[in-house]
Amino acid sequence: MLTLRQLRQFLVVAETMNMRKAAERLHMAQPPLTKAIRHMEETLGTRLFERTNRITALTPAGKVLQKEAVATLMQMERAMLLARRAGEGMTGTLRIGFVATAIRHLLPDMIARFHVSCPKVVLELKEMTTARQVAGILDDSLDVGIVVLPVPEYAIQKLSYHRFFSCPLVAVLPKKHPDNASGALPLSALAGEPWVLFPEQEGPGLYRSITEACEKEGFIPEVVQRALQMETIVGLVASGLGVSLVPEFMQKNGWANVSFCKLIGEPILYQVALTHKPENTNPYIADFVKNATHPQ
Repeated sequence: MLTLRQLRQFLVVAETMNMRKAAERLHMAQPPLTKAIRHMEETLGTRLFERTNRITALTPAGKVLQKEAVATLMQMERAMLLARRAGEGMTGTLRIGFVATAIRHLLPDMIARFHVSCPKVVLELKEMTTARQVAGILDDSLDVGIVVLPVPEYAIQKLSYHRFFSCPLVAVLPKKHPDNASGALPLSALAGEPWVLFPEQEGPGLYRSITEACEKEGFIPEVVQRALQMETIVGLVASGLGVSLVPEFMQKNGWANVSFCKLIGEPILYQVALTHKPENTNPYIADFVKNATHPQ
């Protein structure tokens, strides 16, 4: 059996790809570290590193062990943390992912209501894009996600959803844009403009909703800048780099150097939902969903 100490040593060697540097970081001499790595290879019956007169790369077995060692050490740290919290009277944990826009407009009230009904449950909160939350829920590193719909197609049938917020997207334009004073414009007015959007792979559902709406109006948006967060997108528009579509509530933030315009025609919706895997047995998921979707 490999020990946690051996796994930590292996990870440092894998990160530095240098025995001397790894030994220095581990505060140990190089010969015992070299011996420890060779003992791991003997125990596993396979080489972990490609070597000449120095380490050159991880072998396929080494790459697998690196991934699993990281997960093992993270789980051990989590187990210790949960045991410590239990000793302090905290009775459970709920791991929640959320899109950046939720932290200001949705999440504070949700957390406050949940803490009233479940005061001893620890919330582990992680800001993540919709795509990364879905991946985390499916691999059981998250319990609940606060995501923007629709989720990636591969996950649609694997998750449960609870819609609780919706608003239309609006156009955001630089202050000097000729349409900035119109108050409302058709989506087709943005044809031929440079666009600022989030990366498709991080929010594929919403990205597809926007591009399909543009295609119906006879154009494909020319994306010249990309940013993960809606706040950053508005900031880039304010810098004059392009136009974009953002949730209507972004108007409340008091932005300078931009104008917001309603879209004439069929609205493009920004829909937020709680999602989780039906097989997840964490008993606090139901409480969080109830408090988020049915506020008292």
